[in-house]
Amino acid sequence: MIRAAPLLFIRRSLGMRWFGTGLAVLVLGLGAPAAQAEKKVIVSHGISTFGDLKYPADFSHLDYVNPEAPKGGEISEWTLGNFDSMNPFSVKGVGGVLSTIMLESLLTGTSDEIGASYCLLCETLEYPEDRSWVIFNLRSEAKFSDGTPLTAEDVLFSYETLLAKGLTDFRTVLSQQVEKVEVLDPHRIRFTFKPDFPKRDLPQLAGGLPVLSKAQYERDGLDLAESTLKPYIGSGPYMFDRMDVGRTLVYKRNPDYWGEALPINRGRNNFDRIRVEYFADSTAAFEAFKSGVYTFRNENFSKLWATGYDFPAVQKGHVVKAELPNGNKATGQGFVFNLRRATFADPRVREAIGLMFNYEWSNATLFFGLYDRINSFWENSWLAAEGPPTPEEAALLQPLVAEGLLPETILTKSAVMAPVSGERQLDRRNLRAASNLLDEAGWPVGEDGRRRNAKGEVLKVELLNDDANFDRILNPLVENLHALGIDAVNKKVDPAQLESRTRPPAYDFDLITQQVRTDYFSDSSLKQYFGSETADVSAFNLAGLRSPAVDRLIVDVLAAQDKEALTAATRALDRVLRAERFWIPQWNKNTFTVAYYDMFDRPATPAPYALGEMDFWWYDEAKAAALKAAGAIK
Repeated sequence: MIRAAPLLFIRRSLGMRWFGTGLAVLVLGLGAPAAQAEKKVIVSHGISTFGDLKYPADFSHLDYVNPEAPKGGEISEWTLGNFDSMNPFSVKGVGGVLSTIMLESLLTGTSDEIGASYCLLCETLEYPEDRSWVIFNLRSEAKFSDGTPLTAEDVLFSYETLLAKGLTDFRTVLSQQVEKVEVLDPHRIRFTFKPDFPKRDLPQLAGGLPVLSKAQYERDGLDLAESTLKPYIGSGPYMFDRMDVGRTLVYKRNPDYWGEALPINRGRNNFDRIRVEYFADSTAAFEAFKSGVYTFRNENFSKLWATGYDFPAVQKGHVVKAELPNGNKATGQGFVFNLRRATFADPRVREAIGLMFNYEWSNATLFFGLYDRINSFWENSWLAAEGPPTPEEAALLQPLVAEGLLPETILTKSAVMAPVSGERQLDRRNLRAASNLLDEAGWPVGEDGRRRNAKGEVLKVELLNDDANFDRILNPLVENLHALGIDAVNKKVDPAQLESRTRPPAYDFDLITQQVRTDYFSDSSLKQYFGSETADVSAFNLAGLRSPAVDRLIVDVLAAQDKEALTAATRALDRVLRAERFWIPQWNKNTFTVAYYDMFDRPATPAPYALGEMDFWWYDEAKAAALKAAGAIK
């Protein structure tokens, strides 16, 4: 299923792209400002957080693509719910999936490196060793899909528009980072960063901003803060094609794409069309796949994967069922508490509720043993905290303990791990532990079996849910909470209601499933997910977490100047976040479980950090013709 995956500057969309050798060094000439005349400046085709880039300036193509992949055909996928906007930058309306696919940025990442970005709209970038500023030298051939040139003015306009109209949490952080942006000439733009903000990631942040067409924005009267069905014009390989509002979206490959021949693009963007079909429920979506209405599924439902793929198209070999390697760290999916609710102010209450989710029983009974438990926000990576703090972690945690921001036990205890349960749905040992925690927190059990506080208020928990497939997971949890004396309910809503109830400023929920995303080399996105300053304005910090200790550790992560320092700071942050218990970790699997009609091919060398079916897979005309002749697809 295509899920709406929010990037840092968008609320609801899914893009195609993922955001040193070959370095040249020069000294600024006589035309440079006097204060910078002696600064060593790096000129390069890309930039990496630490160390060298994998690909040199003269690379011919990415290692994980087929540079001779043919162009043509269509790939189609599904998503749940509906859409009423083509503007994913606003909290108003529900943005269509892939509604940023048309837009490009100055820099782009790859799917086989961590922390590396390469020039896309720019030809080179220039920056001093302290990364206090960056200049992007734009490609003169870059143009929007309407044929108009893309210039530095468009980049400046996009930055200013995002700063003025973007998501509030994004604007809050961006205003702390950038001092000014200057157009030096039509194909040259400079970002100067604020002196008191860590600079390590800022050139890549500036280079990762989407570039809008200033002319289209003004001509069509667009407003980044408002809902609209008018798609953006971009410079990317795909353009908007057509829509059936709330039901279907189609994007088409731009036959005149300016960047087709770039080494970073060889073997990519291979489909003529990308189609997204919306369904009101997942059962209808699966039945549509079985009948060939759409052609690709990244299966997220373990029961279907284990028991549902025995239909005729699979038996006849028309549909391929495959498990492909997934080297990504875990998504950070978990049940997230709304800490703005007074009910969840006491961490003992949150811990008690967490004890009632029996992962072991769920995995064996409901998931067919396909998943692994998550413990860390950086699960499945070297950044996850383990055991007691290392000396390097302790050096960061000790000052926070001395200031009373953290308990002394953070220095001696092992990192918080998810509770382990028994084979039965209701684990009696965990029930007793949870009961003791709630008694201590002032929620004793009354004669009616319900827990009340000193004011006589019943302890209630509403689990907000827009997916019928989650009922089989949530209903046992609700039953376990009832056994604990909590008035719990699985509150079913449609996707639009879920969207409106979880976005700022409403935050109208108790407990919700969220993917709390983190990066390997974390940047200022940490402030949007965990920072106190965005707790009441963020589309990502749904928990409303406010922790001075977390805020300080985020600064340590952003300020780390080598991989070792960043590792220690990230593990310390992970340790403290887990100790906050605002999150009941769920599960992860280290494979992509996919099913697709046998009309696609993929490179022999897989990308370690991406499935990439819409990026570097391709359409096989002969296979597709055979499927059509057999009546397998429409």
